Amino acid sequence: MGLGARAPLAFDRAPVVSRTGGGDMQVHRAKWYATGALAIVVVACAGSGGEGESTASATTGETTGESGATTEDVGTTAASEDEDPPVVVTHSFGSLKLAANSDTNRCVQWTVNNDEHLYVQSVLLANSGALHHSNWYVVPEEEYPGEDGYFPCGERDFNDLAAALKGSVLFAQSTQAFTDDQRFIDGAVVKVPARNKVMATVHTVNAAPREVDTELRMSFELVHPSEVETVVAPISAQYRELAIPPATRSSFTTRCDWSSSYYGAVGAPPDFKIHYILPHYHYLGERFELRVVGGERDGELIYELDGFTGDALGRTYDPPLELPGATGFEFSCAYNNWTENTVGWGGKGEMCVALILAESEAMLGGTVFESSAVGLEDGVVQYEGDCFDIAKPKAPEQGMPTPEEIAAPLYIPPVDPADQGLPPIPPCYDSDPQVAPEQPTTLSSVASSIFAPSCTFSSCHGELAVAGLDLSLTGAALHTALSEHVVKADTALPLIAPGDPEGSWLYRLLSRCDPLNDAGDAVAHMPLNAPFLLDDELVAKLRAWIEAGAPND
Repeated sequence: MGLGARAPLAFDRAPVVSRTGGGDMQVHRAKWYATGALAIVVVACAGSGGEGESTASATTGETTGESGATTEDVGTTAASEDEDPPVVVTHSFGSLKLAANSDTNRCVQWTVNNDEHLYVQSVLLANSGALHHSNWYVVPEEEYPGEDGYFPCGERDFNDLAAALKGSVLFAQSTQAFTDDQRFIDGAVVKVPARNKVMATVHTVNAAPREVDTELRMSFELVHPSEVETVVAPISAQYRELAIPPATRSSFTTRCDWSSSYYGAVGAPPDFKIHYILPHYHYLGERFELRVVGGERDGELIYELDGFTGDALGRTYDPPLELPGATGFEFSCAYNNWTENTVGWGGKGEMCVALILAESEAMLGGTVFESSAVGLEDGVVQYEGDCFDIAKPKAPEQGMPTPEEIAAPLYIPPVDPADQGLPPIPPCYDSDPQVAPEQPTTLSSVASSIFAPSCTFSSCHGELAVAGLDLSLTGAALHTALSEHVVKADTALPLIAPGDPEGSWLYRLLSRCDPLNDAGDAVAHMPLNAPFLLDDELVAKLRAWIEAGAPND
């Protein structure tokens, strides 16, 4: 099951359950990571307010540096000069109009028109903003009949549970990430069976007071069947019974042990080899932990994450993580609910989900339906709940390549003319200074149309000021924060120089794809993690406000 789904993982035959405690593709033969526009890196919010410093996520052992130094690519490697470039197929789902200040759930479909199986080493999802999260499946073409593109999920009775029942998990998006690469090591793949289509539930949030257009595109990096050593299976667990108390720090923990249900499904004890882990929570998320249950590595912490910034959070394990004797996983999500309301489960609330893609003979799911407070530790309220677990043998369609596939040439699906020449990620262009600004050009409008949807939406510059500058402030407080903020990047420019946009570090970060610091080094532009800039008319709005003297209006 993908992230944020609303029920435990299910499949097309009767599962074993128990309760435990605690033709539409574009083909690219290119080195798609060899260019700057296609480099996928996991970076966190800059520690001094996004001023050209780059701070690594604590989960992946990347390096930290100023001047926009990039962190280690998790599971991403550029093709060497003497290697054949990968075969990449890309499809655009088209433009999606989002009403001002909207929060919407919808579904989307892509009929791949593949007459043969596809073996996919990497699934790359790119969007141009406002995509909160999405869960992706492959299902037979005859299921959920209808045209490709976006549609209300209810029109076809489509939901995550039913999709998992009829097909298999393909991919899950990190919360609010612009680009997300689910990549495996050589030999490991997810599989798109012949005449299966791609479908997803998509949650969008437009935090701007204006209608926006966003675009979504997906790319597959294909490998020849002869290179396939394993087809990974999904393991998904979710702490569904969330009631996060207001003005409180809290943690929710469950222990999913699939020893009985796994044996009942396949007639053998669990045998896990982990290739990829992706956590999922929202803006209140403070920490995520995943530990091993059973076996030689019982209790070992294998994934941890601090904070929430809208980064791509998936981690590829190279080599895969072998867990002899393990029977399950314990996971927990900690929250800092700074609001005045109790926050529950849901797209507009919070979630706590772990997605694991692993070598496993069974597909597994687990859900917490009941939860209770069990104590207080270091000021954090501790909650626990039992995990309702489910296991199902991998579907035959998710098996290894046949001898006939191995002997045949690489199969490439048909290409839709609309996708010809489409890169996996939209390129970045510097803002055009000749574009007229969107009106009005006041600070309050800059805050609502630029800061709210692009800076505080990711929590980098929100209530908790993860990146050191709270842009959720309003009025005089916001004006003071901008005018008095001390820039810590390697530049002599102030954040805002009234009357001088080019002399303002904030404008430099928003208007250039590769802004330069005083040492001549390129640093990360804003919004952080976006491969492109804001619309020209929005950047022009900021420019016009600064040109007018950056008044408190």
